[in-house]
Amino acid sequence: MLLPDSLFSYGDGSFTVGEFSTETLTFRGTKVGRVAIGCGHDNEGLFVGAAGLLGLGRGKLSFPAQTGSQFNRKFSYCLVDRSSSSKPSSVLFGDSAVSRTARFTPLLANPKLDTFYYVELIGISVGGTRVPGITASLFNLDPAGNGGVILDSGTSVTRLTRSAYNAFRDAFRVGTSGLKRGPEFSLFDTCFDLSGKTEVKVPTVVLHFRNADVSLPATNYLIPVDSSGSFCFAFAGTMGGLSIIGNIQQQGFRVVYDLAGSRVGFSPRGCA
Repeated sequence: MLLPDSLFSYGDGSFTVGEFSTETLTFRGTKVGRVAIGCGHDNEGLFVGAAGLLGLGRGKLSFPAQTGSQFNRKFSYCLVDRSSSSKPSSVLFGDSAVSRTARFTPLLANPKLDTFYYVELIGISVGGTRVPGITASLFNLDPAGNGGVILDSGTSVTRLTRSAYNAFRDAFRVGTSGLKRGPEFSLFDTCFDLSGKTEVKVPTVVLHFRNADVSLPATNYLIPVDSSGSFCFAFAGTMGGLSIIGNIQQQGFRVVYDLAGSRVGFSPRGCA
């Protein structure tokens, strides 16, 4: 099957125009027939420098959905720090993708949007203390399919509903009151001038999911934004109801998607 001049667009405004077809793919001797793939001839938006995209969502055209029976509906990835690591990121499929050290949280279903991986975020801790005012109710997925929290490898910066972000940011600012503040940068409103410093102390950050506490390394939430020693708190607020856990916060974890068990897990130091 070949469908020329097919158009696919993305939430950030990027799009691709090309041919949409099916092909038989082979993975280490395992053949998978009639896998839908596209060849883009006009790729616009945020596709600069990319050789292609591997769709890992929950939709019917995603790679995990199309190859689920061959790989037992399980896959995982580990994203390295793209700014400082010489190691490659990796993606695994099948039973071997499930790390034994992963802590799992249930996946939630949204019948209105079947593409996204929804999880239940119930709180955030800064410096070992739960941030007051950040409760599960701020991240509820309502019956109409609005709100909620998704895990997304294609979004860089974690976006939280505005009230949750403000409380989180304020708690982090209190814990870093001894550091020299710097100017805002792009969407980051909490930045620091760390020029001349070789080591700084910052408060710990833990994301509390249902049944899984994920303690972030400092490099996953305080990131360099230039070569002059400017670092920013790598979160942002959103005026919408949907919160997104982005790939900066996922760096270094093996993120395990056990779709057969309807759960997702996090294994620290998973890129080794």
